[in-house]
Amino acid sequence: MSLIKQLWLIIVVLLLLAFGGSLFIGVTTSRAYIEQEVLIKNADNANALALTMSQMPKDPVTLELLVSAQFDTGHYRRVELHSPEGEIIEQRAADEAIGDVPAWFVDLVRFDIPPGRAVVQDGWRQLGTLVLESQHSFAYRSLWQSTLRLVGWFGLAAVISLLLAWWIVRTIRRPLGAVVEQALHIGERRFTTIPAPRTRELREVVEAMNQLSAAVRDMLGEESQKLDRLRQQLQHDKVTGALNREAFLSQLQFHLDSQDARASGAIALVRLAHLTEVNERLGHARTDALLHDVADGLDQFGRIHGGGITGRLNGSDFALLLPGVFDLESLRHDLERRLAAMRERTEMPLGLPGALIDYAQGDKRGMLLASLDGTLSAAEARSDEGLMMAQGPQRHTLFTTHNEWRRALLEAMARGVYLAHYPVLDANGGLLHFESPSRLRLNSEWQPAGVFMPWISRLELSSQLDLAVIDEAIRDITQRGQPLGINLSAASIRDARFVMELQTRLKARPDVAERLWLELPESMAIHDLASFRSLCHALQPMGCRIGLEHVGASFTRIADLQDLGLAYLKLDRTLVRNIAQVAEQQTILRGMATLCHSLGILAIGEGVETLEEARVLFELGLDGATGPGIRQHDKSGGDNKRG
Repeated sequence: MSLIKQLWLIIVVLLLLAFGGSLFIGVTTSRAYIEQEVLIKNADNANALALTMSQMPKDPVTLELLVSAQFDTGHYRRVELHSPEGEIIEQRAADEAIGDVPAWFVDLVRFDIPPGRAVVQDGWRQLGTLVLESQHSFAYRSLWQSTLRLVGWFGLAAVISLLLAWWIVRTIRRPLGAVVEQALHIGERRFTTIPAPRTRELREVVEAMNQLSAAVRDMLGEESQKLDRLRQQLQHDKVTGALNREAFLSQLQFHLDSQDARASGAIALVRLAHLTEVNERLGHARTDALLHDVADGLDQFGRIHGGGITGRLNGSDFALLLPGVFDLESLRHDLERRLAAMRERTEMPLGLPGALIDYAQGDKRGMLLASLDGTLSAAEARSDEGLMMAQGPQRHTLFTTHNEWRRALLEAMARGVYLAHYPVLDANGGLLHFESPSRLRLNSEWQPAGVFMPWISRLELSSQLDLAVIDEAIRDITQRGQPLGINLSAASIRDARFVMELQTRLKARPDVAERLWLELPESMAIHDLASFRSLCHALQPMGCRIGLEHVGASFTRIADLQDLGLAYLKLDRTLVRNIAQVAEQQTILRGMATLCHSLGILAIGEGVETLEEARVLFELGLDGATGPGIRQHDKSGGDNKRG
């Protein structure tokens, strides 16, 4: 039995005891008082009538008149005059008139009142004995009415007491419910805190739970920071804080292979000219500070333009990856101003030549870097302050104008999208879900997302595409009955209408929602937490799983999201690549997997290229793996592209 039920049971029992005791005492006290009063009345009336008879003539007519007059003027059950021998001389009697009082109540409180007795004298001789008994019906009626009033008042008091008890129990139950919910959250690895109630005992419990939750959260935060410092040492340049060459090139390759808006954009290459001379003039420490300032300036410029990635390719060359940026001429002017501002802040003449090129899905990384390097050398030879446009690879464009792209995309979405199927497997080869990037039929061919997603983003059609993907995912899950993972864009999540449409579709199909895995980019959760939190609160009650993809640089902030109930994280391929050969990466991924499990989150590795990489990942504790290496051994038929 619950504590609340026990409290209610105690309250009801106490009320019943109070009611029963009060009723018993009230009825018995009133009954005793009435019996005493009626007994006194019987005795007084009998003595008065006997005295009157003793003083009057003793003829039968007079005696009969006196008895009749007394009986008619009072409420009596019987008045009798007995001779000394016990014979009845005169008698008057009446029936009990208690019809308006329940019989059970009369039987329960039956009065036991002796009749009044008095001796009637005839001079010095005893004429007889007078017996007088008052009518009891009024006493039953009076006691019944007083009992009803007592029950009524007690009922009113009971209602008020129950309302007061309900309010008290409610004030106790609210913090108890919060503590129970907090305990459930801790069991789900969601370390929340709740306000302390005013009740001292409950406040002590809540404070202890809050301390436990905060201590575990802080411990996980410290562990994630240690992992991030290790990742920084492995992937970042010690002097500038930018990505090192290997990590940056991995990010570039990842963007070139991606299936979303990041598949196209721009790359800038900036060189700190004459680094050897600068180092001789400023000294090692000041030169390192200058390199750090250059990297920090490029990083700030990248953040302004949509989350750019900065890397240091060698001693003097810095690269800036700007996904989703299409207007190169405007970008060139902005970057020139930024570089000019950097030169003005230095105490000596500084050369910062640069080169700029656009990229798209399918471009060769080596060709892009070679073109950038050649253009940068030409810019440096021409002027230390020049920023030149590099010649990009020749690409086939499906459409030439914005209007053509818009019309083609809308028509393709109206016809329906196609979802590819790339398996995400666990350590035993079991299916967690299928990754399902979208395809659109453009120019009579199914085109991968990397081709059209930049234009979807540029033309602000993300919400329409995501709704079309949701509809196709619902149809696919209904037919196949297998879990499906689909990507949602950041622009869609910020659209309140899209979130409402998504809710409506999933509410109508709860069976589908349980098999739906929704993936969002890591940057979305970090940089627009309000929209992400709103999405989680809206969709989690429906049973769908929400996770983040490409998790890496911002892993330390994932602990801040543990109260949202994330289901899984897909760790960035830059952490997975060559995992079998790099011990430091193994340490990082093992720690990430442990922290994910501490938060009740699945850890899945992205971009697995070989079975050896998959084996190492599972040995490190990851729950799943996906990538080309996993797809090659998929028994479900691989991509299953429609033609």
